[in-house]
Amino acid sequence: MTPSSTTSSSSSSSIPHLSSTTLTNLVDYTISFSAANGLQVQQQKSNEGTTTSSASYITAPISLLPQAYPRTQFQHGITLSTPFNVLVDRISRNGRFLQDTLRGVRDVDEFTGMLLTLYEQIYLNHDDDDDMNVHAKGADRLGILRSDYMLHSGTKNQGNDDNDIVEYSIKQVELNTIASSFAGLASSVAKLHGFLTRRMGEEGLQEFLDVNERAVMGSSSATDVVGGGEGERGVPTSLAMIRLPAAMAVAYDRYCARFNIGKNSNNNNKDAVAISQPVILFVVQPNETNTVDQRLLEFALWDNHEIPVVRMSLGEIHKHVTLDEASGRLNIQNTNDGAVVVQQEVAVVYFRAGYAPTDYPSGYNTADGSGIEWLARERLERGCAAKCPNLGYHLAGTKKVQQELARRGAVEQFFHGDEEAGVAAQIRTAFAGLYSLGADANEEDMEAVKDVLFNDAQGQYVLKPQREGGGYNYYGENLANKLKENCTITVDDDGNNNDVTLSPDLSEFILMERLFPPQQRAILLRNGQVEGTGMSISELGCFGAIVSSGDGEVVHNEYAGFLLRTKFSGVDEGGVASGFATLSSPYLC
Repeated sequence: MTPSSTTSSSSSSSIPHLSSTTLTNLVDYTISFSAANGLQVQQQKSNEGTTTSSASYITAPISLLPQAYPRTQFQHGITLSTPFNVLVDRISRNGRFLQDTLRGVRDVDEFTGMLLTLYEQIYLNHDDDDDMNVHAKGADRLGILRSDYMLHSGTKNQGNDDNDIVEYSIKQVELNTIASSFAGLASSVAKLHGFLTRRMGEEGLQEFLDVNERAVMGSSSATDVVGGGEGERGVPTSLAMIRLPAAMAVAYDRYCARFNIGKNSNNNNKDAVAISQPVILFVVQPNETNTVDQRLLEFALWDNHEIPVVRMSLGEIHKHVTLDEASGRLNIQNTNDGAVVVQQEVAVVYFRAGYAPTDYPSGYNTADGSGIEWLARERLERGCAAKCPNLGYHLAGTKKVQQELARRGAVEQFFHGDEEAGVAAQIRTAFAGLYSLGADANEEDMEAVKDVLFNDAQGQYVLKPQREGGGYNYYGENLANKLKENCTITVDDDGNNNDVTLSPDLSEFILMERLFPPQQRAILLRNGQVEGTGMSISELGCFGAIVSSGDGEVVHNEYAGFLLRTKFSGVDEGGVASGFATLSSPYLC
């Protein structure tokens, strides 16, 4: 953990409303459950004196107990999943909107600029003689999305008095459209927490849960049957490991049907080429440690649908995956020990990497062939396999697009007629304040900037770049200093601050209203040990799954599970993989 988090934690030997005996039993159950159910992350361990490496596994970073969460707002997050799925799909097809929105970003953010350039070359080239891109345009689009929310009351530090009634509502932190992770591990955490609350509720645990419930719900909290069913207090079941594989299977089966490929093809021909069953290609990072979460999805694909998975990095894809320009079909070429070429056709490409500049270490120069990761990304995109995500979906998840959608009328342009007017209004309920720092900044945006610069309001905002993975945001004094370094302030004759001019370098950032969720006690585990206890805040993620055809027909669209991430309240950032937060689950009340 970061040093700031340790100030929020205290000795685990004296936790309010929880005896030391109960704590010991909880930890013992948790460690055993984690080992028995794959609730773990991988550690890379090099063997001394050798060039080989072996993997060991430890309990994933988790909250020992679930966090109280209003049932109504949890249900609201579920309800928003399918509308956000449709919104992302429609944005991905609107090239003008993406170009106009990201125009300023591409000039200062090389990574986003490269994504947008590839998108333009592949999807916006309308040359009738351009056969290179026809396969990508006709390919299915698979979205495994996760919309992240925080509870927000609009007033800081409310809800800690048992007599208060505070109305919290969910506000969107971000919408993840690529490598939306932890569905597998989060499902296991929900099972763990469901077991612990039912098994130990009458053995010294219930008081701890009740105190947290009152911290969130105030005097509106109720004490009824614990269980997690409809209307009951408790931990719900996540459907992620059923519905996410099901969506991938829809895209896979549509591909096989399109090319009339048998699901269990396994033929040997006279040219010593073994053609095996089509696969789903997982694009992963070379030194991935979150392998268990990915493997849980892989195992569910096989157990539920008998679909095989192949894992490869972008560098390996550049070396081993070919694109047939005539048909658009992608094939993995490998040679086994008998010198027989094993050919595996790729039906679906699922990105768990490629979302950050560090995933493209060879650089951006594709003209001379040196930028092999970008060349691999382009090759995959040009194929007729379903992509999760394709470039349009990826760009739809940028922070700048999120900010633009918050403008009046922006969401509404993607939903038409009286029937869809309510959908746009429903989506808009989740938006927090979002402000542009680019050339398109309007009066409202500039008022937010001035609020930070002149009114000491830096604590009310967050400065966000176009990055995923956690650890990139600016808060408090760092935020204020970043703005001051990139603004020109004009002072009038009376010495009053009169005007502010933004540097173009700020175009890659957005300014967002800071959210203040209720605080409640948590006990966090890291590396299989109690890290500490203290007041915490949580962030809810709702997964959505969508499959659409090349011409825009939505053939599959549903809510697909949840996760909750919990961190000590003194920690600004929130990524689990980046070491700031832990996986948890909601205790609905």
